[in-house]
Amino acid sequence: MGSARSATVDWDVARQVAARFASRDPFAGYAAAEPLEEQFGEYTARAEELVAATTGLPRLAGDARARVTDRHGWVEANVRSFQRMLRPLTERLEGRAAGKRLSPISRKAAGVEAGALLGWMSGRVLGQYDLLIVEDEQPDEQDIVYFVGSNIVALERRYAFDPEDFRMWIALHECTHRAQFTGVPWLRPHFLGLVEELLSSVEPDSARLRNGLRSALAEARRGGKPLDAGGLAAVVATPRQREIIDRIGGLMSLLEGHGDVVMNRAGVGVVTDSDRFERVLKARRNSAKGLTRLLQKLTGIEAKLAQYAQGERFIGEVEAAGGLELFDRVWRGPQWLPTLEEIRAPAEWIARVQLSEAVGD
Repeated sequence: MGSARSATVDWDVARQVAARFASRDPFAGYAAAEPLEEQFGEYTARAEELVAATTGLPRLAGDARARVTDRHGWVEANVRSFQRMLRPLTERLEGRAAGKRLSPISRKAAGVEAGALLGWMSGRVLGQYDLLIVEDEQPDEQDIVYFVGSNIVALERRYAFDPEDFRMWIALHECTHRAQFTGVPWLRPHFLGLVEELLSSVEPDSARLRNGLRSALAEARRGGKPLDAGGLAAVVATPRQREIIDRIGGLMSLLEGHGDVVMNRAGVGVVTDSDRFERVLKARRNSAKGLTRLLQKLTGIEAKLAQYAQGERFIGEVEAAGGLELFDRVWRGPQWLPTLEEIRAPAEWIARVQLSEAVGD
């Protein structure tokens, strides 16, 4: 595991800042007192069977393991995941610095930013599948389906959700993600390869940052919305980085849209109030105002949420044109994945697939 004080981020500071946000967790004690771990173990096992039957994706990696946590636990799990994912970048920067690491102030500032983002997100996330697997680390801490019990209980109480139905519904969504990444053998290495390619292209360049911000401000003055394409990261990215960001965005749009579609289909006859759950959560995603809305724009979360809806529409149009048989072409290999442009214009992907099959590609 990466050190708490890497060349770029002071992760101890990130933890401390995130804890300030995560401490505002009024249902932490209540959730901990419930037998949620046992319940979600049962929901997850049943959800896996329903997802497999709905999608046809094989179960190649054994049974899923559910872990119920609070906001602090979710932050810690994601700090570990970020350290693993960013390790190639931090090691490369450390090697180049040759003893000239970023100043403690710079690393602490990065830690504050990372901690603020994680802490803020810890109050909103309900479940998460940890897809990152590193062979030289503890297997018991990887390939886990997390559920943030206190956030789930808070929503159940606020909207009078039936706990059994709501928890099963969430388990279906997260188990769909696990089915995607474990049932399609090439998908996990492809996704992580894109992330690694993006990280390998990152270079500390204050001039590019300044120029990107100037361009964004100029576009905003002309009435444009420069942050809508993916937040600050997209604003300051090079053309090659934007291409990779778009490929990642197209993939995540597909997977999240698929997660929502499967969650509702697999829940038919099992979850009785899924329509209401979906309406409430979509309204919750889109109701952010003020500082929360600004954070969503800056971090690209708002663009990500829009892509989820586009993913659902993509699946609907593809299945209307050729049923599940046509949609399942996406699992054949990376070249069959829709681009972000094709997610927004499904007819283009359909035409490309049909042409490819016609010429025997």
